[in-house]
Amino acid sequence: MRLFFVEDNAALQTTVARSFERRGIQVHGFSEGRAALERWRSQPPDVVLLDLSLPDIDGLELLSEARAAQLATPVIILTARGTVGDRILGLNLGADDYMPKPFDLDELEARVRALARRSRGAGPAGSGASGASTGTSHDDEAFCGLRVDADSGAIYHLGLPLDLPPREAALLRALLMRPGQAMAKERLTEIVFADDLDVQPDAVEVVAYRLRKRLPADSARLVTLRGLGYLLKAPD
Repeated sequence: MRLFFVEDNAALQTTVARSFERRGIQVHGFSEGRAALERWRSQPPDVVLLDLSLPDIDGLELLSEARAAQLATPVIILTARGTVGDRILGLNLGADDYMPKPFDLDELEARVRALARRSRGAGPAGSGASGASTGTSHDDEAFCGLRVDADSGAIYHLGLPLDLPPREAALLRALLMRPGQAMAKERLTEIVFADDLDVQPDAVEVVAYRLRKRLPADSARLVTLRGLGYLLKAPD
């Protein structure tokens, strides 16, 4: 699943991205609305999280322009504005859901997955189905028999669930976002240990070692690239 988060608070962007990417949801952050709208037109995501107070354009105006451009991607408004009028206006302009700040990450994830399921079931033009057709999301595609379920975040091999501890699962989900491409050790550490502020620099190496031993022999290989990070590679 691919998510756009349009929010000018860098710390909040980082918190949401770390939490969601650990759960198998790829997050693209935008601090300005115009840049988000341009990418939205060319590469529609599965869901958009939209703040209303942006530096270059009001979030409600951005939403109105997106809907006028026939961009039907589900939108969840996240904002500190708590008035009923803003909420009603946002929903009337085409928002699918509304959460006031501060919000609970588990509840937000549940709402994101529910909207993505509903969108795929309805199949509207320009929604998450369009994003899948670009080949940018790997939630419903298998790599060497490995697949991440877009709804639950569970990982399957040849249709059977893999029994992995949480950190090994988080590492594998992150690598399955970009199979065959290297991901930096520092970035993987942020994803795997999103809830641990005192993690040791080499902790992800231990998780990678354990994951390598748990991967089925006929699936992908976990390759260490010295000085770069890790990648998943098809068997020779």
